[in-house]
Amino acid sequence: MATATVLGEVDGVSSPVSSSVGSAPPVAVEAVATEWMLEFVCSCLCRHFAEQSGAEFWRWRDVAQALINGLSQIPPHQKKTVYLCQLLIRIAQGKSLGLKFENDQRISPLESALSFWTLLEREENKLEKLHEDIRRLIQIQIIAVHMENRYFKEAAEVLERLFTDSESDKPLRVKLATVIKTKDPYVPLLQSFSYSLLISKIKSYIKLSMKENETNFLIQEATKHVVSQGLGATALLNRAVEVNEDDKSDSKSEQRLVKEDQYAISQSSGYIKKTTGRRCSGQKPKESRVLQSLNNMKNLEKNGVSLACSRRRQRWTHKEDLELKLGVREFGVGNWAKILAHGNFNGRTSVMLKDRWRTLSKNK
Repeated sequence: MATATVLGEVDGVSSPVSSSVGSAPPVAVEAVATEWMLEFVCSCLCRHFAEQSGAEFWRWRDVAQALINGLSQIPPHQKKTVYLCQLLIRIAQGKSLGLKFENDQRISPLESALSFWTLLEREENKLEKLHEDIRRLIQIQIIAVHMENRYFKEAAEVLERLFTDSESDKPLRVKLATVIKTKDPYVPLLQSFSYSLLISKIKSYIKLSMKENETNFLIQEATKHVVSQGLGATALLNRAVEVNEDDKSDSKSEQRLVKEDQYAISQSSGYIKKTTGRRCSGQKPKESRVLQSLNNMKNLEKNGVSLACSRRRQRWTHKEDLELKLGVREFGVGNWAKILAHGNFNGRTSVMLKDRWRTLSKNK
């Protein structure tokens, strides 16, 4: 069936215009286009969060915030998309207590993330076990992040806000209250339910969400275009070049690490031998002595005297890159010791942070 046309006039020249296009209300067209864009942006956020690719994640975060802020109200069928975007943005910055997403200045990024996770749970009737796991991990890490920053009083106040008087919450509430009293951020409970485990669980949830978004119009059309133009091979080649540059940078810092290791061994071995020997002569149970020794070793690392076993060469992960970029954003280039103290790095030194930042800047 032929499409009916009407005459339109552009610069005095008559031209046929499709009546099907002209009859569509612009507001409705914008709404549909915005829906496609928001779903696409959410998919990009999910992918870059899962890959821990910081720069790309922050770029799409800004796009997502612009689209969400432009909504006069959230359509019911888009609530889950909006909540997921807001959750990921807050989880990614969960350790930055200086950032505030809520008007209430007491609310940390993770506590704000918990409110969006609650909203997401209401939108779904499945994945109950995964929902419960993530909820518990967020609650535990809200307390853990405050304790890592030595905010013990605030941690106790947060605990009162987090939990109701229900019997199901009581065991965890009691355990966390006990942890706060110890003023030790390295107790087994916080280490077992770590931030990295929270990220891993969020990634599992993301995989399921991305499958649901595979039918998005923009994703389908962009995929067709990439395949038809053969653009996928070029992207993979560029990614391979990035990996090679990272390897070169790591090898350059190897010699410096050897010298640092020698110094660390000479400084730390005597101290450990002295402290562990003194504890062995005491009357504490074996398990208590082991935990005490582990805590001493962790304190050594935190104070800048890294152990040789934690200083062996290891490739930088996407998560560590993200932590480094967050640290630079919060404390500025050059404040490597402060970034190291507040970040979640696996046996790194301030020199290693400096070298890695130089590599990331070159690649960018």
